[in-house]
Amino acid sequence: MLLLRRFNTGYGDGKLSVVAGHVEAGETVTQAAIRETREEVGTALSRERLRVVGVMHRKSGDERVDFFLSYHLGSEAPRNVESDKCSELVWAPVSKPPDDTIPYVRAGLENFARGEWFQEFGWTRGGD
Repeated sequence: MLLLRRFNTGYGDGKLSVVAGHVEAGETVTQAAIRETREEVGTALSRERLRVVGVMHRKSGDERVDFFLSYHLGSEAPRNVESDKCSELVWAPVSKPPDDTIPYVRAGLENFARGEWFQEFGWTRGGD
């Protein structure tokens, strides 16, 4: 899997993450994944080869719902397009994300490797 080392972003700098970003108004999750991948690693994805492999309801200061998507590269060659926000691209085995991967991303990748598609992350038990 392809990971990006965050740099100068104000969140998780120095740690590894996947291509990520926010869904913009009027945009679908798939459209956001295609746009973010083009912006961050210069790769034009085919909608037909994208696959949702996980959903995470996460509490990290505020609440978020994250979608994890998978894409098998063919002849596409990712490159670091946002060197002002990413210091390097790193290839790692899906089954073992590096220790310095952002914790919720690491959990999402581990779920994907186990075939689990949903997780709640960062919530404390109590009252349920």
